[in-house]
Amino acid sequence: MKVGVDPALCEAHGECVSILPEVFDLDDDEVLQIRDGELAADEIPLAERAVASCPMGALRFTR
Repeated sequence: MKVGVDPALCEAHGECVSILPEVFDLDDDEVLQIRDGELAADEIPLAERAVASCPMGALRFTR
């Protein structure tokens, strides 16, 4: 399982970064960067929380 972002919706609120900084990061231009690759099993519950917490609904799970 992976996480993706719709850049047109993301407003860089940073909730996902605060929940799972190992996967999500805001660069110097406040653009969300997501670590490439599959989520580890122990990251999935936090990633689910991060996706649910996005106020813009910009995050989604991909396979």
